[in-house]
Amino acid sequence: MLDVRRMQVLRAVVSSGSVSAAAANLGYTPSAISQQLATLEREAGIPLLEKAGRGLRPTPAGVLLAERAEALAGLLGETEAELADLRAGRTGLLRLRFFQTASVGLVPTAVAKFRADHPEVQLDLEMQEEHLLADLAAGTADVAVLVVWRDVPQRRGIRFAHLVDDPYRVVLPLDHPAAGQDRVDLARLADQPWVNSAPTGTDDVCSRALADAYASAGFTPRVVLEAPDSYSAQGFVAAGLGVALVPRLGLEVVHPGVAVRPVRRPEPVRSLHVAVRESIADLPATRTMVRALRETAEITPAGRS
Repeated sequence: MLDVRRMQVLRAVVSSGSVSAAAANLGYTPSAISQQLATLEREAGIPLLEKAGRGLRPTPAGVLLAERAEALAGLLGETEAELADLRAGRTGLLRLRFFQTASVGLVPTAVAKFRADHPEVQLDLEMQEEHLLADLAAGTADVAVLVVWRDVPQRRGIRFAHLVDDPYRVVLPLDHPAAGQDRVDLARLADQPWVNSAPTGTDDVCSRALADAYASAGFTPRVVLEAPDSYSAQGFVAAGLGVALVPRLGLEVVHPGVAVRPVRRPEPVRSLHVAVRESIADLPATRTMVRALRETAEITPAGRS
């Protein structure tokens, strides 16, 4: 394999016209330069220099390697400058992944904060409900906002930071008897039809949180509909199809046809975390994004609860 440093020595010899001149310019002895050239010729498997009077001139192979050395020097210089920009957070790409309700009251504001500090960093934003940690582990995402239930998962190469605890609220039709209460006991809604904002019977974190809450209140809900998101769940509740538990973060926009009340005995709570690939966690751009997410989480409906 060709050695880039030896190619630069060859370039210096070709440019100066002699070994002694190149040695003087580079601060080496002529014998050291000759040794470098001899090793490079062995690596190339072809002569690189030939005598021309008192000096040397490159063979076609020598011209090729000298030109490539010049191109490599330029590329290395550009690479070093780009790395310096990345270390300073001036350029680069940051891939952020997040779930649906985070896309309403959390991520947009945090992204705006981030852009104010790092306008030259390209952001790749994608909403997805599954495989957030898998994408981080595979290196296809850099930062992810995700829901944690009970224990924070342990993944090698990934750092976690708590954002906010997001309590659930019960969403009721305006004419529901419990709509006038300040706080609703979950068990008193056991006989109600339910509109779920998370799919039942799956390993989804929010589904497990709701299943645990229903079980703690001593009943299994009669689910009449599984809504694709929190706002559509509110629409079906407003139409009188049932009641729903919706995370506070999903209530940034409240449907005019529903009443939203705190729930107790128990109050389901999901925990929002930001997960970051450890290899980039200490870069300025990554730290700014995590800080923006944490600051924004504090002023979301969940953070104000």
